[in-house]
Amino acid sequence: MAVSSISTNCPSLLRFSNNPKQFFSLSQTSVSFRSSRSNLSRGKPFSIRATAVPAAPTAEGLTPAITLTDNALKHLNMMRAERDEDLCLRIGVKQGGCSGMSYTMDFEKRTNARSNDSIIEYSGFTIVCDPKSLLFLFGMQLDYSDALIGGGFSFKNPNASQTCGCGKSFAAEM
Repeated sequence: MAVSSISTNCPSLLRFSNNPKQFFSLSQTSVSFRSSRSNLSRGKPFSIRATAVPAAPTAEGLTPAITLTDNALKHLNMMRAERDEDLCLRIGVKQGGCSGMSYTMDFEKRTNARSNDSIIEYSGFTIVCDPKSLLFLFGMQLDYSDALIGGGFSFKNPNASQTCGCGKSFAAEM
């Protein structure tokens, strides 16, 4: 018998017999119990541990799925202002590139966002990403450099297992 985890928000819902051969402990941060082989009618002894995880912070305290550095935000705002339209940035991935997948970025009208797109507001700037791309981009940081060599946008993607030398394509293991 294999059990990966049990979690509950109310420790009083966990009830166990008063059998002295069973071990049960309860603390404010974790719950665990063990049972010996003699207490189980079949198989091997097992151990279950559940650790309390604090509740997620409110919406204003959450880290966005995709973040921008100050340099990237300034440059994107400047590019958007030049077009003089109400635009958002669509970020995604597509098959191709040296490493298997490549990043895509383009401005589009906010009204073009689809119902299943993730809309990320970042310091007054809107980023749109389709759900499949977000699987590969979650936690990514977009940066910008105006250096003569190696300048432009760069992607710091924690999901990339391999990155091309140009930094515009990557491989990811799912």
